[in-house]
Amino acid sequence: MPAGVTVTGIGLVSPVGSRAAEVFDAVCEGRSGLTRPAEGHPVHGVVDVAAFSPAIDPASVLPGPESRVADRSIVMALRAAGDALADAGIEVGRDVDPYRVAVIVSGVGGLSTLADQVLARAERGRFGVSPYMLPGTLPNMGAARIAIRYGIRGYTSSIGTACAAGAQSIGEAVRILRADEADVVLCGCSEAPLFPTFVDAFGNARALARGWSDPTAASRPFDRRRNGLVLGEGAGVFVLERTAHAVARGARRHADLLGWGANNDAYHPTTPRPDGSGAAHCMRTALRDAGLSPDDVGYLNAHGTSTKAGDAAEVAALRDVYGAATPPVSSTKGVTGHLLGVSGVIEAAIGVEALRRGLLPPTHNLDEPDPADEIDHIRKQPRTTAVTTVMSNSFGFGGHNVSLILGHPGA
Repeated sequence: MPAGVTVTGIGLVSPVGSRAAEVFDAVCEGRSGLTRPAEGHPVHGVVDVAAFSPAIDPASVLPGPESRVADRSIVMALRAAGDALADAGIEVGRDVDPYRVAVIVSGVGGLSTLADQVLARAERGRFGVSPYMLPGTLPNMGAARIAIRYGIRGYTSSIGTACAAGAQSIGEAVRILRADEADVVLCGCSEAPLFPTFVDAFGNARALARGWSDPTAASRPFDRRRNGLVLGEGAGVFVLERTAHAVARGARRHADLLGWGANNDAYHPTTPRPDGSGAAHCMRTALRDAGLSPDDVGYLNAHGTSTKAGDAAEVAALRDVYGAATPPVSSTKGVTGHLLGVSGVIEAAIGVEALRRGLLPPTHNLDEPDPADEIDHIRKQPRTTAVTTVMSNSFGFGGHNVSLILGHPGA
């Protein structure tokens, strides 16, 4: 039997809260993080609606000179990691050997910093480019900065699977812990995509929600009137431990990571396979890894981005795996927006809270479900139901599919 894996710490930076309980409450109460960009923000006038996380003083997570040039994605990653370690009650070197701690924190990197430096070179020539550009833009720097700050000397990596990256980072952490290559893994994602060039790319691809007079109504997963996603920013880090290690140090266990699956649609760079077969295979892989059947899943947090093609493909996958009797399903992006790879981490945290409370969050703005769906949507209000197992789905550009399965902490 592979070693058990448990969640002992969660740190979040999100448009609706910095703790799993805060985010869960916001989703259940419909307190949206979607808003119009404020005057002075780089995407003001570029996009109608987005999901903004709170400002963080870079000096609170980095030394003085470095804090002045750090990309926001790195600052958010450091804040989430620090909060996750504090939640887990872990001090590296005191509670765990630094060589037995791993970091897998992903994201697209400091693209806004890169864009600024391209502009600086165009305006001022080669000497206008900052020497800090590289540590500010490379995708691995969130993970590297966390390792540097906390003296973590084990395996360190970053995964580039787009919107599936956060969930896949959690899955890869499970693989490492089961192989006894670490006792503790910090895993997750940080994304800061709210700058004009990146937003314009999504807009020109007609992927963004548009035309909504009320910004909080713009993200509408599975709703018949949906017309695109709402981009957001944030970070999320889990502390996963080998169960035996967590028990030995008397740690509080939020949930167990029971299984996971990952694969590829092998279909199109940005469009999911319409029949959902890749996602269905991924879910079945996760169930097999956890030693469970579809009937064991009590709640499913869907990827559900509010795009017609994406939602329809996921519904097809759900019907493939679960038949006519799907578990209760919701997409919490109606409140949080789509935080790219971070979404999978935040949604896994919501799954942890659903397990703890016996309360299932609804899909916000799901007023008119697509008649073709025929799945058990949770709408309008949370549903009070004790569940023992939760599945969370994440799918990304490039055809990447990831499913995670969480359960109550075992013995």
